[in-house]
Amino acid sequence: MIKILPGLHVRNLGREALAGVTLLAIAVPLNIGYAQIAGLPPTAGLYSLILPGIVYALVASTRQMVASPDAAAAALVASSLGGLAAAGGHDYLQLALAQAIIGAGFFGLCALFKLGFLANFLSEPILVGFVGGLALDILVSQAAKMLGISINSGDEFLAKAGELLSGLVKTNLWSLVIAAAAVAILIGGRIIAKRVPWALIVLVVSTIFVVVSGVEQAGVKVLGKIDSGPPVLTWPQLSWGTWLQLAPSAAALTLVAMAEGLLVAKRYGQKHGYTTNPNRDLLAFGAANLASGATGGFTIGSSTSRTAAMDQAGSRTQVPTIVAAIGTLLLVMFGTALLEHVPSPAIGAIVAVAVVPLLGIGDFARLWRERKFEFAVGAVCFLGALLLGPIVGILIAFFLSLINLARRAANPPVDVLTLNDSPTDAAVAGGADTATTAPGVVVLRFAAPLFFANSSVFTDRVTEVLAAGKAHDVRHLVLDCEAITDIDVTGAKSFRTAADAVRSAGVTLHLSRARRDLQRQLTELGLLGIDVYATNRAAVVALTTAPVASAQTSPGRDEARRQAPDQADDQATEGTTP
Repeated sequence: MIKILPGLHVRNLGREALAGVTLLAIAVPLNIGYAQIAGLPPTAGLYSLILPGIVYALVASTRQMVASPDAAAAALVASSLGGLAAAGGHDYLQLALAQAIIGAGFFGLCALFKLGFLANFLSEPILVGFVGGLALDILVSQAAKMLGISINSGDEFLAKAGELLSGLVKTNLWSLVIAAAAVAILIGGRIIAKRVPWALIVLVVSTIFVVVSGVEQAGVKVLGKIDSGPPVLTWPQLSWGTWLQLAPSAAALTLVAMAEGLLVAKRYGQKHGYTTNPNRDLLAFGAANLASGATGGFTIGSSTSRTAAMDQAGSRTQVPTIVAAIGTLLLVMFGTALLEHVPSPAIGAIVAVAVVPLLGIGDFARLWRERKFEFAVGAVCFLGALLLGPIVGILIAFFLSLINLARRAANPPVDVLTLNDSPTDAAVAGGADTATTAPGVVVLRFAAPLFFANSSVFTDRVTEVLAAGKAHDVRHLVLDCEAITDIDVTGAKSFRTAADAVRSAGVTLHLSRARRDLQRQLTELGLLGIDVYATNRAAVVALTTAPVASAQTSPGRDEARRQAPDQADDQATEGTTP
């Protein structure tokens, strides 16, 4: 049975409602800024908080994840739609609505077919690089707002950076003053009191300053008139060809939201001891995007910063999202006049301060210290997203993920194991010069599924072990199968080749720690006519105390094969089971 708003009870209702007021104060200025990044009117950002927020809160299994447009999604929207229509126009808005609806379809399909695992292909270095590249692109646009410089936000990064540099001589001093004061308040305020909604304070104070001082007449840009009224149901009127053009960018937005959203939802669930259902959360993202596209919003993703803010405020339910949605509805119905004189430099400062952490400077430094290759992957994704555009960037990221996965899978550790005299200790990998596990016996661990990418590694290593074993009178080769969770046709062929090589060398082949699923696969492939021992130590004991025998008549075979089905699946990892 699906429970609505899990975690909510009478005792925490007041705290959750208060957290919702905090979320409203954070979300309104940010969503206005993100709508501007996307090339959309401010109402698109506000409408994205209302019905989409309520729908997500009621459907999602996660208690804390805040769903909303974010900086990365806004940048993706702008870059993908910029070549199809002029930003800010009616046609552009129609494209943004359609993009959200297509994304809803992708989320729904992923939930239906349980494809949440696809998000795992975007590893942390790839996400750090991809989001960092988008963040730097956003910062250029926000810097222009903070300085009062006009640039074409739809241009590529290098073009925008060039426009910004060439326009520095036209910096509006009042815009610079407002932006500098806003940044000082935002950064200083976080140090003094983290829970205070400093973004809202900046918005209010800067608006009052603009109205009282009249600096708008001195060239300071403001939001201007904003249409009032609640969101209404709508549907994009586009040709089928245009819908198809939007599919790749919608898929990219879906993949990024999946990768970040499911990871953060799981992280907070583990932190506070509740479970999440990834497929239900994917369905919630789909429903929220459908609601957004049908009510004048744009693509909904996950907001890590707002989720963290709610966690700090003590929220453990989705009630704050509903409270923020109701507050935003009241704002668009009765308070849009309050937003007309909000200065663009202040919005630029709010967005810039929120986006700077997304550059991932600390993450890149950590990657450099820990894994140079992972750093290189992140750097390539960073440059790809920044210089080639986010759509190409996400393709590069996905491609690099596959290469990284294939690189690791194609070169698994293949070790000759050693045992000590303690019957409770596990077998461990020996050194490079280790030739046997016990007199006349070699236990070889292949630490990966056996498939086409690593089948040659398997046969080559078996051949090397047989060659090294000639000098030590090796009579038995035991293959530790604990890590071999699957075997494909190519892997089966290499297994036969290796078994033939073992037989030709006058050595008997045995298996240990083979899981039930693997034994069933080997039986189907006709490869299981050999001994199967429950543990490596059991194999070594049996083979060092028994006379030499063939694979068909090896002593202990019947007992081993009786033990394996009952025990193999219960074996722990090699670090805990001998």
